[in-house]
Amino acid sequence: MTLANSVLLTDLYQITMLQTYHAEHMQETAVFELFTRRLPPERGFLLAAGLEQALDYLENLRFTTEELDWLANCGRFNRQFVASLKDFRFSGTVHALPEGTAFFANEPLLRVTAPLPEAQLVESRLINLFHYQTLIASKAARCVLAAPNKLLVDFGMRRAHGAEAALLAARAAYLAGFAGSSTVLAGMRFGIPLFGTMAHSLIQAHDREEEAFEHFAAAQPDNVVLLLDTYDTEAAANKLVAMHPRLRERGIQIKGVRLDSGDLSEHARRVRRILDAGGLTQVTIMGSGDLDEYRLRELMATEVPIDGFGIGTRLDASTDAPTLDLVYKLQEYAQQPRRKRSEGKATWPGRKQIYRQFTADGGLAGDCLGLENTPRPGEPLLVKVMENGHRLAATESLATLRDRVRAQLAALPSALRADPNGTPYSVEIAPELRELAARLDRELS
Repeated sequence: MTLANSVLLTDLYQITMLQTYHAEHMQETAVFELFTRRLPPERGFLLAAGLEQALDYLENLRFTTEELDWLANCGRFNRQFVASLKDFRFSGTVHALPEGTAFFANEPLLRVTAPLPEAQLVESRLINLFHYQTLIASKAARCVLAAPNKLLVDFGMRRAHGAEAALLAARAAYLAGFAGSSTVLAGMRFGIPLFGTMAHSLIQAHDREEEAFEHFAAAQPDNVVLLLDTYDTEAAANKLVAMHPRLRERGIQIKGVRLDSGDLSEHARRVRRILDAGGLTQVTIMGSGDLDEYRLRELMATEVPIDGFGIGTRLDASTDAPTLDLVYKLQEYAQQPRRKRSEGKATWPGRKQIYRQFTADGGLAGDCLGLENTPRPGEPLLVKVMENGHRLAATESLATLRDRVRAQLAALPSALRADPNGTPYSVEIAPELRELAARLDRELS
């Protein structure tokens, strides 16, 4: 049992509510939906991500003997209730947006239908899994749109908020269209291509910069990517040109260089001129250092001669929009629709479906949020992915998810694709959904 799979990786109130349901024999079917109430000001769309880990969590949900012993002895729960958890499993049905699907405010990423205690207990971890990967995939997609046809690499492991976040950020970024990651475990766990160069410390540990370059090239002859800005960027580029014949005699080719500080645009132009004049036209230039989609747009507007970018802190921490208003709310219990009416946090009741319409050339034309039992024009987006607690299909490959994201980004309205903060996308609330909400309000009043 790993930390990430522990049932106790949850909020206390999930278990206190379970004891209440147990005491009152509340076992009827509940329907919860996971959605975001509103998009952050910096986001015109989001990409659904995290479903794979969520389904794995639900399939393997169970209390260990150690966890049950702790619950029985912590002084908060009665032993009859704790004993009832011994055979606790998730036996419900799950509908979800396929990973990589673009979605908008109020649209469910996930619908869970299960006995109330089962559907309740999983709330905190499901939000946790979907929130982070959706956040990072959406940020990464904005970088992909800002720098089309450029090689983008996740460099953010060291600034991610914990070990699991670092690994899942690499997955989410790759899903969204990044070429790979510097996080080695992501290569082993997910098969994500790995990219890496060297740190300034390797240069500083040598008495001479060119000696450091030659030693690194000898140790990594098939992946010679050298960091140029430890001391003097252009001087380092000239040293590369001078040492190139010696490396070539040993059968070693310089693959690329990385620039990590200063005016990237100006340094890249100077380095490109030096490399080209020295016959190293095949050597690529990688840029890194506090980059995000905003900086990428600025660099791309100048037609900077950089072939790829390493995106670190501002990706893995999503610094401009570090959270989403992602919530998991009860929409039906015991076959009756339920509606939260809290000020500023009211929900649309009932089992819902997203109906998406398209333009003649396949572009996104608008969505309608309606009730599942009242179909509307358009393609229904939520699909059944789990029944009786078991998946209905094999895990989708990351290659499949990347293809889906590529198609989704291409289908975004041109104004939204060019400026992800631009014209809001149309999401209509179906009349019958409005009528249901109004009826419940009258009954509650």
